[in-house]
Amino acid sequence: MNETDQGSVKPGRPETIKAVPVRHPGRWAGVAVIAVLAAMLLHALINNPAFQWTVVTDTLQNPTIIHGIWVTLELTVLSMLMGVVGGVLLAVMRLSDNPVLSGTAWVYIWIFRGTPVLVQLVFWFNLGALWPKLSIGIPFGPEFWSENTNTLIPVFTAALLGLGLNEAAYMAEIVRAGIQSVDEGQTEAAHALGMSRSATMRRIVLPQAMRVIIPPTGNETISMLKTTSLVSVIALVELFTAGHDIYARTFQTIPVLIAVSIYYLLMTSILTVGQYYIERHYARGANRTLPPTPIERLSRLFGGKPVKKAKNDVVPGAEGGGHA
Repeated sequence: MNETDQGSVKPGRPETIKAVPVRHPGRWAGVAVIAVLAAMLLHALINNPAFQWTVVTDTLQNPTIIHGIWVTLELTVLSMLMGVVGGVLLAVMRLSDNPVLSGTAWVYIWIFRGTPVLVQLVFWFNLGALWPKLSIGIPFGPEFWSENTNTLIPVFTAALLGLGLNEAAYMAEIVRAGIQSVDEGQTEAAHALGMSRSATMRRIVLPQAMRVIIPPTGNETISMLKTTSLVSVIALVELFTAGHDIYARTFQTIPVLIAVSIYYLLMTSILTVGQYYIERHYARGANRTLPPTPIERLSRLFGGKPVKKAKNDVVPGAEGGGHA
């Protein structure tokens, strides 16, 4: 560049770049298609008399349906509690160096994961066909106490055993995967400090494994809520069976099923929100920035407010005393 050219160049900051947003015609076409389909669905829901929304409203308030909801929730909570406790024990047994313990856990998981839960429900309901009486006493010796099997295992208990023991097999694999995701150095360091195996598992390994265990456990809980509908095969009246009894009597199948589905959607939505916050809690030690809550997402979407930083966020340059 010669001197005349250098003199013609004006000193100062460069011009601002005018950014042109990339066009996405495919996205707008997809939005248009979805909007048309949504309008068609809404039109059908409003104008199709076969939905019988008055019947749906009455069914939502039916005492039989309300009772079925409580049975469904009770089965879900107790079955998952049995499954989580049993799954932790089975996972520890699977990881044990004792071949008898690990082999026993493997056989249990093999049997309960390899047979349908519907078959297991029917099996526990008909356990009295194998053993008419259950007793306590000396093995191969005298009995101290005995009772009729059908008395000890009524319909609800049979459903609980079928669902809970089956869930324990799946939870065992989930917990085992979570435990194995923790670096072995953590266990070695805890043992070097003099901690016992049980204390190491309880205080060091499991808290870190929860980040891996929680998401599939939440999915299993939601799945269990819906799987409880299978207990209708042994005549236990939960939510779906209550709806079945109503539409078998009134022949209003679709409206009753819509009401039942609304309650299932409501309960699974609550469980989904709970799962999200539990996952967010256990993500504090692994993520720099926690994922925003639904309220924060809405605030950012409609109000333009930035998402708050998590407490464990690190400001660049702060830890090393860096300068701006």
